[in-house]
Amino acid sequence: MAAPAPGDLVAGVRGRQVLVDGTLRAATLHVADGRITAVDAYDAPVDGPVLTAPDHAYVLPGVVDTHVHVNEPGRTAWEGFATATRAAALGGVTTLVDMPLNSIPPTTTTSGLAAKRCAATGQLSVDVALWGGAVPGNLDDLRPLWDAGVMGFKCFLSPSGVDEFPPLGPAAFDAALRTVAAFDGLVIVHAEDPAVLADAPVRPGGAYRDFLASRPHEAETAAIARVVAGARTTGCRVHVLHLSSARALDLLADARAEGLPVTVETCPHYLTFDAEAIPDASPAHKCCPPIRDAGNREALWDGLLDGIIDVVVTDHSPATAQEKLRGDGDLQQAWGGVAGLQVGFQAVAHGAAARGIDVARVSGWMATGTADLVGLPHKGRLAPGADADVLVLDPRVPLHVDAHALAHRNPISAYDGVELSASVTGTVLRGRVVVRDGAVTAGTGRLLGRP
Repeated sequence: MAAPAPGDLVAGVRGRQVLVDGTLRAATLHVADGRITAVDAYDAPVDGPVLTAPDHAYVLPGVVDTHVHVNEPGRTAWEGFATATRAAALGGVTTLVDMPLNSIPPTTTTSGLAAKRCAATGQLSVDVALWGGAVPGNLDDLRPLWDAGVMGFKCFLSPSGVDEFPPLGPAAFDAALRTVAAFDGLVIVHAEDPAVLADAPVRPGGAYRDFLASRPHEAETAAIARVVAGARTTGCRVHVLHLSSARALDLLADARAEGLPVTVETCPHYLTFDAEAIPDASPAHKCCPPIRDAGNREALWDGLLDGIIDVVVTDHSPATAQEKLRGDGDLQQAWGGVAGLQVGFQAVAHGAAARGIDVARVSGWMATGTADLVGLPHKGRLAPGADADVLVLDPRVPLHVDAHALAHRNPISAYDGVELSASVTGTVLRGRVVVRDGAVTAGTGRLLGRP
């Protein structure tokens, strides 16, 4: 029987290194109706087409990326559902959760949610769920959004960069936490303190060290302290987005020890790059909070290994060349955001391997942990009853990242020119092959809500 091609449904997935219950072992996954029905021996017979991974390759659950800015409708020139989900599939991401900004309208009302769902229809190569947003004046919209199926609510404590998504002040933040706690929802927070940012030195120009000084560690630690205090006071579940500063790890560990409902993520670019190696006037590397020094990077890896940091997500935040290059190299003017949806998992797997960390840990941070964060128990694991969402990672197929070859709409990425030690060579979504050796089947994704 010929090997399954993109678009084909499979009855099984077979490999010598299949991640089952946290352990890599030889196994066959039986698939029917888009779900895994059984985990069997490697040589078990299967009635139908089987995707067989090379003996040396890893068969892992599809990545669940819970922090992606698709920017459609309204700013589709920045990305859009078609290109974002194609890039996701090529990078082994089978489910993504789209942020409530920078689309127009933002997903802060049920009408904004409807506009988002309408825009996504018919364009998806992978499954997509949606975050809602908490902004000044929309307290009464939060419960209707929750009932309509959003996974939680994003807010900013400092300016977001777009006028239609303003930050919450202290009183409004606490009010949002109390409102969301009443229905056991989740608030996810861009945690940088506006007062600290206002006091930081802002020097126009392309020097990365100057940009870094304008977003100091203290902006994160002060804001995270406020988030922790809010969780303590209200009991609301809170999640700290894109942790950059390792100086907040002790604060987060103390919150965990106290039993507070606080979780935290970091991102591949914080685990891959370091400030000393970033060239000046490189807006592809600009993000907020910023990429910091190498010692900080290694401390973030330690935070993952110690269980203080829960998950790793890309925070894919692209923009047009016009926005990214605004200011002609002036990092204070350029749009902040790293485009890494297609390569984020492979970058973290590469960094983990270089540090002697098993790929099973990476999958836990980027598939199982993220699925659990947003309440999708049928995603992010290879087990009976779970969706048959699978990626094949081949450590004998290195990846040279060429931003112009990525499926992202705009060919600008901090990863341009990076050499990675392994590639995603196959992706299966609910039993259908959506990627095989670089070929993609579009239109197979679904819109998801909370179960």
